[in-house]
Amino acid sequence: MSTLDPASPPTGELPFFVYGTLLPGEPNHDLFLRGRTSGERAAVLHRALLYDGPGYPYAIDGHGHGRVHGTLLTAAPGVYEELLGLLDHLEEYLGPGHPRNLYERVVREIELPGEERAGKGQPEEGTPEEGAPGAGTVRAWVYLAAAAVTRSLRTGGSVIDGGRWVTRRPPGGPRTP
Repeated sequence: MSTLDPASPPTGELPFFVYGTLLPGEPNHDLFLRGRTSGERAAVLHRALLYDGPGYPYAIDGHGHGRVHGTLLTAAPGVYEELLGLLDHLEEYLGPGHPRNLYERVVREIELPGEERAGKGQPEEGTPEEGAPGAGTVRAWVYLAAAAVTRSLRTGGSVIDGGRWVTRRPPGGPRTP
């Protein structure tokens, strides 16, 4: 999985790809994102694996395998820097390669699957199927597990089959261990 030339930082305001507690319906979505996004849509990070963590997941480089399902978020006008700072703090990202990072914030290509027809479960005419070439991609920030966390996950972590994370709590109820 490439980082799209890490030597030159991206310019402009990139969207964010989220896959855990920041997903719509999850607890951190309302705390950190309510009123700070202008768009949210289903998206997929290819060549990545999702691991179970202590109440939240970790995505790691899948070395050409796997995919993680999530949401692509676009910051609302005028709040990009605020949102970036909030997410960096939440994800314990202190800067590129910092030894105390829990996650690294990196740029990745994110797939935007074709929209489905309401109630039909089939892509709309003229839109590609999920994972099909030409489905459309965008560059976005993604928080991947930092190097030390990744090493630990690869040796003893639990991969989440299918790359979809959901909390282990009943709807409307508190999270259970």
